[in-house]
Amino acid sequence: MDFVIGGLAGAGATIFTNPMDVVKTRLQLQGELRARNEHAARYRGIFHALYVIAKTDGALALQKGLAPAMVLGFCMNSVRLGMYHIAEVQGWTKTKEGDISIHRTMFWSSASGVMSGLAANPASVLKTRMQAAAHPSIAVGRQHSYNGMVDGVVKIYRMEGIRGFFAGVNATCSRLAIGSAAQLTTFSTVKELLLAHGYWEHAPATLAFTASLACGVVCVLLETPLDVVNTRLYNQGPASKGELLYKGVFDCLSKIYKKEGLHGLYKGIGPLYLRIAPHTTLSLVIWDMLNILFNNKNK
Repeated sequence: MDFVIGGLAGAGATIFTNPMDVVKTRLQLQGELRARNEHAARYRGIFHALYVIAKTDGALALQKGLAPAMVLGFCMNSVRLGMYHIAEVQGWTKTKEGDISIHRTMFWSSASGVMSGLAANPASVLKTRMQAAAHPSIAVGRQHSYNGMVDGVVKIYRMEGIRGFFAGVNATCSRLAIGSAAQLTTFSTVKELLLAHGYWEHAPATLAFTASLACGVVCVLLETPLDVVNTRLYNQGPASKGELLYKGVFDCLSKIYKKEGLHGLYKGIGPLYLRIAPHTTLSLVIWDMLNILFNNKNK
């Protein structure tokens, strides 16, 4: 039940945040391995991207990749939040005195992040490629043509084998280890601090909401460079589509920094924040509320 509750929280939040994920993916692929003065920007920011995508491909294009995104949200959050909740319930995140241990919390949140990354990587690859697919006039990055999630799964398996579903898995696990440690550690710590100072003791939804806001800021600052790397590795596809642009995580980081500068590593930070902040807030608030309901039922 811990895993199901976490999965439902993630899948539910995805419906609302997917348009920002589409915009983020396009911005991160735009001007790939080119200096800012070497390419014409097809998307000039968040709102321009939303307008251009809706105008060219239709409003529903803002929900491209929703099916694999929901599978991703369920798989990732069921493992990450479920595993972390078990650690919390068992007292593995606390000291002998019963206080929150930062080191233990970071360990279990990182471990849950890595495991969730392994479970959700196939859905991440498919989601990114479907979100990047666009009309030629606004297309960025390599284009993959999939007629839905099932067709995408079949084509990736035929062309790339099982390995294709785990493209960028090293970057995924690194990003999620850092992101989960930052998110769940911040969430637990801020909640404890607020409660210790007498805030919202009888308003759990407000308490969870406030704590989750802090998580979004910390996560986006730490995650963005690896998120850009993830997007590039997910989307580059098999070597048969041309020479592989990146050989791995460090090669990707190095090439982006050399060609695009620090700006390249923080491409899409705006929509990433607008996706992470509400997704983090919705996921953690829903997760907290479902756990409270479940615990009350079993009392």
